[in-house]
Amino acid sequence: MSLVKSISGIRGTIGGRVGEGLNPVDIVRFTAAYATQRRAQLPGNRKLVVGRDARISGEMADLLVAGTLLGMGYDVVDIGLATTPTTELAVTHEHAAGGIILTASHNPKHWNALKLLNEHGEFLNDAEGKEVLAIAEKEDFVFAEVDGIGKLTRADALPWHISSVLALPLVHSDAVAACNFTVAIDCINSVGGIALPPLLEALGVKNIIVLNGEPDGHFAHNPEPLPQHLTGISDLLRQGKADVGFVVDPDVDRLAVICENGDMFGEEYTLVSVADYVLSHTPGNTVSNLSSTRALADITRRHGGSYSAAAVGEVNVTAEMKRTGAVIGGEGNGGVIYPACHSGRDALVGIALFLSLMAERKMKVSELRRTYPDYFISKNRIDLTPEMDVDKLLAEVKELYKNERVNDIDGVKIDFKDGWVHLRKSNTEPIIRVYSEAATKTEADALAQRVMQVITSQKG
Repeated sequence: MSLVKSISGIRGTIGGRVGEGLNPVDIVRFTAAYATQRRAQLPGNRKLVVGRDARISGEMADLLVAGTLLGMGYDVVDIGLATTPTTELAVTHEHAAGGIILTASHNPKHWNALKLLNEHGEFLNDAEGKEVLAIAEKEDFVFAEVDGIGKLTRADALPWHISSVLALPLVHSDAVAACNFTVAIDCINSVGGIALPPLLEALGVKNIIVLNGEPDGHFAHNPEPLPQHLTGISDLLRQGKADVGFVVDPDVDRLAVICENGDMFGEEYTLVSVADYVLSHTPGNTVSNLSSTRALADITRRHGGSYSAAAVGEVNVTAEMKRTGAVIGGEGNGGVIYPACHSGRDALVGIALFLSLMAERKMKVSELRRTYPDYFISKNRIDLTPEMDVDKLLAEVKELYKNERVNDIDGVKIDFKDGWVHLRKSNTEPIIRVYSEAATKTEADALAQRVMQVITSQKG
């Protein structure tokens, strides 16, 4: 059993002893801690939003979270089965003090998590997250007396979300409808099955092929949208049955695209393509995290803008986007953040903008992909042992490559002329993640191995 406590929320495997897994006692404890933090932050606002993906444990967790918040004196707007971006938008729509999303994102079905939002519908920052963990550790909660118990209301937030997407100036539903696209979607048996069909219908798509659309939490394949898990929809596209395929994770904040010939468009290139479309109409700056492809920087410069890199994590990307006034940004895992809608990763926004791009360029998806710079990312790891001093090892790598462009805001990233390597300690596993990128997979692998050998020799 696992329980991981971090600034971004609480995640774990369902069941087990208290403190060992994500069980009812721990769900109540961390929910009460979050409510206590929100009360101190916004004492005059006693409304919170709760939404969840379709995991098997979701109903149990939802009842516990909503009941705890009511007991803390909060009025709860429970939007039920909803995507993560839908929940984020519901917080601002309801003028709430925050919200809790019950989802473990791409993790397998026996995982769940409490993801915590502030009053802007954005994830708590580092200081706020640490406050929640400290309150939970002390169990410093004060529950409401009987007359102060909150009230529960239920709402369907999806129509607000779809309306906000359709209202974006760069979403051209008329042009999309005129193209008469056939679109295939893999909803991985979660809330994508609820959200994506009505979105596509609202965009004017009449021909929709739905795979794994039943939101029952029994994931038909590994829920992380990686090529090796997406053979079903890739085979369908390969048979010439659709113009494009879209794949989401269980909470619908990540988007992968499949070309009409069944090839992967490349999860890294979801953001690149959408940014290309946005920047062609509204030139400006972009942001992604340090482990994302440099193709975004290339595209941004092509449009006359400036690119910035943020530490890994959506909250860090969002903060950097605000600092630089970025018009588009996100993460290389298929996470598109478009501030014109809201400051959170949103696959619905990504789909609407990508279809608008297809309608504008009038190109097959595989042809569109060939218009972007080709890079390959290699993802590796170094397993840590108790005697290894990670900070010391990373400092030694930084010193060794001091004549290259080095960024140390999140681990160490070394930018070479023909590629880059990013090393960072994982927040969830006892490993150092080693990501590299170059013009070919062979070169990216070799680049990673060269830097990994430096670490191996240092620790030896």
